[in-house]
Amino acid sequence: MAQVRSVIIGTGSCLPLRHVPNDAFLEHAFFEGEGQPYPAGETARMVAKFQEITEIAERRYASEDRVASDLALEAAKQALAAAAIDPETLDYVIVAHNFGDVTAGSRQSDLVPTLAARVKARLRIANPFCVAYDLPFGCPGWVQAVIQADYFLRSGDAKRALVIGAETLSRVSDPCDRDSLIYADGAGAVVLEAQAHDEPVGILAHATRTDTLDHGGLLRMGRSFDLDRGDGQLYIKMQGRKLYEYAIATVPGLVRLSLERAGLSLEHVDKVLIHQANGKMDEAILKRLFRLYGIAELPKGIMPMTVSWLGNSSVATVPTLLDLVVRGQLEGHTLHSGDHVVFASVGAGMSINSVVYRWP
Repeated sequence: MAQVRSVIIGTGSCLPLRHVPNDAFLEHAFFEGEGQPYPAGETARMVAKFQEITEIAERRYASEDRVASDLALEAAKQALAAAAIDPETLDYVIVAHNFGDVTAGSRQSDLVPTLAARVKARLRIANPFCVAYDLPFGCPGWVQAVIQADYFLRSGDAKRALVIGAETLSRVSDPCDRDSLIYADGAGAVVLEAQAHDEPVGILAHATRTDTLDHGGLLRMGRSFDLDRGDGQLYIKMQGRKLYEYAIATVPGLVRLSLERAGLSLEHVDKVLIHQANGKMDEAILKRLFRLYGIAELPKGIMPMTVSWLGNSSVATVPTLLDLVVRGQLEGHTLHSGDHVVFASVGAGMSINSVVYRWP
């Protein structure tokens, strides 16, 4: 008997044109958390160690005249073109982000109206019943927005939803903090459609958890490590080691839960598209996931990665990664009918989520 399924019918992404290699940070003045200057002669060694740990060699920054909603609009247009639908038929426009439209230089965050409302207006969608709203949920925001859209579509409340993840983390990172090397800008989008299928395709299952009691402050906003800056700004701050430990301890189990809800085992999974936060961390998460199933060796090509050249663009990493695979722009990675894909992410809150998807 046919059931309503949430199916991706179009993908898109926006990769800013400004390439920022690690060498660009060699002349930066970095500080420790207590305001102590980092030894200038040690910066090159620190940058090299950073690349070894995270695998990030470069990242993308938005040009000064663009903000997150500009990137979101570009990704949305690509996804709508790929879906070949009339935007007026959309029932939802959901934009996952965390900091709104942050102006270059001033670091002023603009959240009113919502980014989703701005995207809808610039797409010239007149349909008043196309609901536009934002979702701040840390780095897992785009995956969570997909989960919300799935509920709308399967309930019969909606037929189509445009789900976007966009962020300009370069505008909210502390240039005096070594963690600023992690952050990047970008946007990714998908169009989801409710379709009746006899076979299980599209979104099969998902799972989410939020651990606030002991881990809620692993990502937060705080003053610059340069105590003399005196700009009064708050910047994104991270307890990297604890976040790493939290991620590898919790993400594998949640992915397994989502697979169990889908009635699948790890042997059925063809691709794992995981939040591009840290190359070594993602590899450790995948290894632990496979160990849960008693598998010691990772299958070749199961986890495509972009973090080495795109950095961590928060909510944009997973949809951008998906779009590159779909468009054949990530060498060695493709998706075929019947492939099972896992989308997974971890971020501020601390929150983690996982979606199991079968390619139609």
